[in-house]
Amino acid sequence: MSDDALWYFARGSGVVSLILLTVVVALGVGARSGRPAFGLPRFAVSLVHRNAALLSVVFLAGHVVALLFDSYAKLDLIDLVVPFVGEYSPFWQGLGTVALDLILAIVATSLLRHRIGAPAWRAVHWAGYLCWPVALAHGLGAGSDSGTWWLWAISLACLAVVVAAVVWRTSAGFEAFAGRAARRRPLTLSR
Repeated sequence: MSDDALWYFARGSGVVSLILLTVVVALGVGARSGRPAFGLPRFAVSLVHRNAALLSVVFLAGHVVALLFDSYAKLDLIDLVVPFVGEYSPFWQGLGTVALDLILAIVATSLLRHRIGAPAWRAVHWAGYLCWPVALAHGLGAGSDSGTWWLWAISLACLAVVVAAVVWRTSAGFEAFAGRAARRRPLTLSR
């Protein structure tokens, strides 16, 4: 594969991964609401959340592998796991490494969820909320597209989606719904 093809693939896969990660975070916020989101039942929201997360990881892997073989980026294997040590734009590249490390921790604990238990999995899974802004900042600061209007437009759209999800989740209407749901008696079978 030529350097140009690697460069285009690295750029595109990074942007697609950010968009999918935005969907994952927004759905993660929505799934915690206890009410249907986007007119979908909770199981459907969870299914889309999980599948978007898996697809985001696939595109992230493509992004990282393409940059590893790109002669312009000049990444070493150590740059993929240790933040802020790279030669090219160490701060912005380091943010990408932090995001990658957080994603790897989330994937590893998700695969081991039944062995480590739900509380440990949930504690690490919350890192997704930290991973998203770090990945967003990495995308805006690293690479040759950092100053382009289209990347800023996509990034601002991603920001708007996550902010809207958080506003929806913290709205007064949500609290009223959550309160009603908590007051409902659970369905039990009596003898």
